[in-house]
Amino acid sequence: MADFKDDIEKALECLNNGGILIYPTDTIWGIGCDATNADAVKSIYALKKREDSKSMLVLLDSEFKLQTYVSEVPEIAYDLIEMSEKPLTIIYDGAKNLAQNLVAEDGSIGIRITGEAFSKQLIQKFKKPIVSTSANISGNPSPKFFAEIDPAVFESADYVVKFRQDETTGAQPSGIIKLKSNGEIKVIRE
Repeated sequence: MADFKDDIEKALECLNNGGILIYPTDTIWGIGCDATNADAVKSIYALKKREDSKSMLVLLDSEFKLQTYVSEVPEIAYDLIEMSEKPLTIIYDGAKNLAQNLVAEDGSIGIRITGEAFSKQLIQKFKKPIVSTSANISGNPSPKFFAEIDPAVFESADYVVKFRQDETTGAQPSGIIKLKSNGEIKVIRE
């Protein structure tokens, strides 16, 4: 699948250069960048016209990488990820090794393990987490598929992934839970 491989290579180049990417995820289309690059994260806040006090989540390709970005991963996190039947974002205390402007004021970070082919392979090759925030301007509806993305979002993007652009099946955002380091769980969005 040459197009897929070419898309991955161009997306990698974009991320390595601190660029902004529009890409498919395991939920809705996302705006992303290197989650360790504060300047790139700042560019996404500007693109979305979003206050930087509202943190964004990151995608990883494997739950085994959680310990690199979270100070203390509660054991139950692995069970929740494994048992979840739909994409699940978990907000963890004690974010580390990420751009500081990506981390919430309380030191937490939302992380989702993606199973979607493109985003998973991209993160594997990039070897770092990538930001994933809905491909919209803050306050506007989240696009359920590529054709619903507001053209204004593309103006500030450095690369738009071609893979899956023709899909018209409406996607849903992930479930979100907050997981305290003591194992306490709070459901934010089912």
